[in-house]
Amino acid sequence: MDYPGNLFVVAAPSGAGKSSLVKALMEVDAGVRPSVSHTTRAPRGQELHGREYHFVGDDVFSAMAEAGDFLEWARVHGHRYGTSRQAIEARVASGGDVVLEIDWQGALQIRRRFANAVLIFVLPPSWEELRARLTRRGEDSASAIELRLRNAREELAQARHFDYVIINEVFERALFDLKAIVHAQRLKYASQARACADAFRALDIL
Repeated sequence: MDYPGNLFVVAAPSGAGKSSLVKALMEVDAGVRPSVSHTTRAPRGQELHGREYHFVGDDVFSAMAEAGDFLEWARVHGHRYGTSRQAIEARVASGGDVVLEIDWQGALQIRRRFANAVLIFVLPPSWEELRARLTRRGEDSASAIELRLRNAREELAQARHFDYVIINEVFERALFDLKAIVHAQRLKYASQARACADAFRALDIL
């Protein structure tokens, strides 16, 4: 599938800071919009249905998966997460850019369906800092944090399959790196040819 818009896929282990980075990116770049995933887990903290996620039951999620409504879906930390096919395709087909926050399994599924998807992996600066961040956010029990750290070892090993890697040690620098990736992608020949096809045709270079 070849669309004028760009699809940016951001993955990271829990606590690496991908959600904060993506939120900050959208605050400074109105051209990038999120895709709200579906999940079977319960809301956390101030999360709202339809804003952070579409929170659905197992039966609803299963029905959507069987109907082919998800571009990708995966089980993460005991819960299922899925990306709406229709929402993504509509946005990029209209020339807009979409950013997805998903796990590495979903990211690689996206790559198989969207050859032009840009895969970005966010790394923590160290294991000690990752543990500290998971502890500071106060959302998980000690056993849940240990599970997330064990899962993170498998997750970090997948970074080699991504196009770009950002080390989120200093938040401002990591955000600069993320903005640079988005801007550079928009300037690639293929992206410009898709987004500015009229100009390319007028110049006889299509």
